[in-house]
Amino acid sequence: MQDTLNALAAKALTELATIESRPDFEAAKARLVGPNGELTAQMKQMGKVPKEERPAMGKLINQTKVRIQELLDAALARIEAAELQAQLGPAIDPTLPSPDIGPGTHHPLTLVREEMCRILHKVGFSVADGPEVETEYYCFDALNTPTDHPARDAQDTFYFPKTTNFKNVAKKNHDERYLLRTHTSSVQIRTMLKGEPPIRIVSPGRVYRRDTSDATHSANFQQLECLYVDKNVTVRDLKALLDYVFEALLGKDTMTRFRPHYFGYTEPSFEVDLSAAHLPKVKKEWIEIGGCGMVDPTVFSDVGYDPEVWSGYAFGMGIERLAMLLYGIDDIRYFYQNDLRFLKQFA
Repeated sequence: MQDTLNALAAKALTELATIESRPDFEAAKARLVGPNGELTAQMKQMGKVPKEERPAMGKLINQTKVRIQELLDAALARIEAAELQAQLGPAIDPTLPSPDIGPGTHHPLTLVREEMCRILHKVGFSVADGPEVETEYYCFDALNTPTDHPARDAQDTFYFPKTTNFKNVAKKNHDERYLLRTHTSSVQIRTMLKGEPPIRIVSPGRVYRRDTSDATHSANFQQLECLYVDKNVTVRDLKALLDYVFEALLGKDTMTRFRPHYFGYTEPSFEVDLSAAHLPKVKKEWIEIGGCGMVDPTVFSDVGYDPEVWSGYAFGMGIERLAMLLYGIDDIRYFYQNDLRFLKQFA
């Protein structure tokens, strides 16, 4: 039996070294160690071996089994490597230029954001930025949004655990919590706390709210807000600016109107509608586009401005909403899927 086992191991070494395909490998494996394989047949002969020789024969059979399994593993690894190489194709030189190089471009949301900033820069607005991680004071308290307001509910807002600490985002009050900002209005508060009026800023950026993703909603989206603080600012100034902005962005056939609404940080407050039937996929005469109003005196008092001296307006809107109107896009999820077929349309 020893000679037979040695011959079987030598046969496996020779046979498995030349196998190139998986079907040939499976056939060889069956012949060697399958239920009717040659090694299995030798193991069945153990009953005929004299009792005193069985330990030595058992050890030899196990050694042969381990050796054949090593040869099988090596052959399978070689076949898998060849299959992978066939899928990958010939080697490439990564220093060569791409054969499919094409013109690059900004993301459509970036295009709309930059265009809005350019439009507003022409009438004196400068871009202001702030952290996406905020505290309750800057996001709610300073904006006249009390603790019992629905916007502060954990079902609407992404709060961090109470033990979280961001050393680069200072708290106004010791016991307030950190959260992902729900609007860029917090940038307006930070700007007003830094200095005296007049102030004229636009604050674009990403904001976060608990929402179910669908064609018109997303848990994170881009928002753009504006703040103007000076003496003798009126609703008339606000309406004139919005007329200018939407005409510059969407065309001279665009009209705007105000509808009374409620926001905690503006008084009076309005929803802004626009009429732009010339735009693609706009099937309604009027569609809602954002919110606006005159800054509430309570907000001015909280940041140290005298509401008897200073007045101002603020407005905000979603950049995705503007991009969908401008480019005729009917699903907000396209902006975040990184589909080159979609993105290349803006190259």
